[in-house]
Amino acid sequence: MKKALLLALLFIGFQGLQAQESDLELIRSTLLDYIEGTANGEADRIRNAFHVDLNLYAVEGDTLRARSGQQYIGYFEDGKKRNRIGNIVSIDHENNAAMAKIRVDMPGSKRLYTDYLLLLKIAGEWKIIHKSYTYVPYPK
Repeated sequence: MKKALLLALLFIGFQGLQAQESDLELIRSTLLDYIEGTANGEADRIRNAFHVDLNLYAVEGDTLRARSGQQYIGYFEDGKKRNRIGNIVSIDHENNAAMAKIRVDMPGSKRLYTDYLLLLKIAGEWKIIHKSYTYVPYPK
């Protein structure tokens, strides 16, 4: 009886670990849609990553700047590549919520951006629902 119970608990734990791994892969895929979509001028991939109600926030001077995700997507022309090198720094998730930190190197403008993204799993799909970002200029 004890062996059966132990095996059942191990199986349940393994299933939970697989679900977490699967979610991590899905989150990473959503983040890559954002990173690669913005670099390669693929508005559909950006749209796929963003929730329709997403807003972007940054501080310029001492003032909060807010833009809609739809406005941001409009900056990207299909097929027009941009010199953006993005990579995932970290992902933290629990159940249906996640946050990610992304670094985007912009050699053309000599800026290194840091994006803080909030994601939610909605109807089985991970979507970026919020983006806050900042940048630092390249050192002289």
